[in-house]
Amino acid sequence: MTSPSRRTSRALAAAAALALAGAAAATAVAGPAVAQPLTRTTPAPGLMSYVVNTDASVADVARARLAVARAGGSVVVDYPEIGVVVARSTAADFPARVLASPYARVVDSVGPTRTTPVVEGLPGRDRGPVAGRERTDLRGLGGRTAVEAAQVNVPDPGEAVQYDMAAIGADRANAVEPGSPDVVVGVLDDGIDDSHPDLAGRVDRSLSGDCTGGGRFDGSAGAYLPTAGSYHGTHVAGTIGAADNGVGIVGVAPGVTLAAVKVVSDEGFIYPESAICGFMHAAEEGFEVTNNSYYVDPWEFWCADQASQAAAREAVAKAVAYSQEQGVVSAAAAGNSSYDLAHKTTSGSSPNDSTPVQRPVIGCLDLPTELPGVVTVSSTTSAGALSSFSNYGEGVVDVAAPGSSVVSTFPLSVSPSGYASISGTSMASPHVAGVLALLATTHPDATPAELTALLEEQATDVPCPATAPATKPCTGGAEDNAYFGEGLVDAYAAVTVR
Repeated sequence: MTSPSRRTSRALAAAAALALAGAAAATAVAGPAVAQPLTRTTPAPGLMSYVVNTDASVADVARARLAVARAGGSVVVDYPEIGVVVARSTAADFPARVLASPYARVVDSVGPTRTTPVVEGLPGRDRGPVAGRERTDLRGLGGRTAVEAAQVNVPDPGEAVQYDMAAIGADRANAVEPGSPDVVVGVLDDGIDDSHPDLAGRVDRSLSGDCTGGGRFDGSAGAYLPTAGSYHGTHVAGTIGAADNGVGIVGVAPGVTLAAVKVVSDEGFIYPESAICGFMHAAEEGFEVTNNSYYVDPWEFWCADQASQAAAREAVAKAVAYSQEQGVVSAAAAGNSSYDLAHKTTSGSSPNDSTPVQRPVIGCLDLPTELPGVVTVSSTTSAGALSSFSNYGEGVVDVAAPGSSVVSTFPLSVSPSGYASISGTSMASPHVAGVLALLATTHPDATPAELTALLEEQATDVPCPATAPATKPCTGGAEDNAYFGEGLVDAYAAVTVR
């Protein structure tokens, strides 16, 4: 759904573009910016997706649109609020063409969003069962690995056996405050099956939609629903806000409103333009919280000094920052690579949409979890230890939450019982999103930074284990360390401590 402010921005941008086009012949040609050479990760031939960054102004975005047109590309969507244009082109030298156009003076950066040609949203694409699903299950929602393979058809668990909810005091919190329906939690994922009994009536369909069509939001009826065989977002949604209805499970905040924002393509990828769309939609619609149980593909770590990644990294960062300015606080999975995010060296796991390459990643970021203001969540076991798969890092991990063997809602078409057990930081993050939603309920005027501060202050300190593997050191003290950050989140404190 497009807000009036967005429609106004679009109209102004179009008018500015027409005015600039009429004056193009009289416009002085600025000296072309020097295009950085693309590395081994130069996109493959075919229709490719790009982002163009400029200043956050209607006029500069209009000029950037003209630069795209001059370069032989087409604009898919633009965001004057943050100075981002998403474009497509079949020209292999599209970035150089943009930087050589008469309008290049307004362009800060331009680069690809992937390393393989666009397939999503093209005519003739089958939106049935996902062909790449098996491969997808082994790669990357939230750094998704085989760890997140689901144990499906788990019998109705019953509320009493939810170890994860007891661990963070959510069972007690629900008796005090289940969360306000005025608080909206955006689930940026692969959709939510809201026909599930525990999710029926929990999703606001008017706020839900699909961002995978090149980064343009689609709010049409049913656009938010999962593709056949997809389940990740439905599982995440149950942890956040499954209904307290006497059957199945209960979420951390069963009284809040959920919105399904689909950012995962049918092929299983979360490309930058989809993530940007998700955060911008959350900002436009006034969501209080978003959950992000994924990393932005195709790079596990995005590097500002690599031309294949710099522009998209900048664009995603601008979208996240804008959402925070508009009052949205976001939780994100730390990742499942058992990697020290505070001491990166090299990585050979990406790009995951083509052939991975070994490369240095010092100073590179896992998006969106390592962006400023995003709450980075590590995973714990039922015994309270750090999950073996969880990423960690002193000064990077903010808080911890249960992520091992978490039972939650599952599409009935995939699991006849409607429930499944999955492990991953993808499962930890929605617990934190739920607690943030409770805090937004009890502190309705708090800013994202203030909600994050409350979350961390109220978390239960968890010290480093007496012995930790030499290959996975836990540094820091009980109040803040590499494994658990500020500690295990506390849902009960969120509704009782004022």
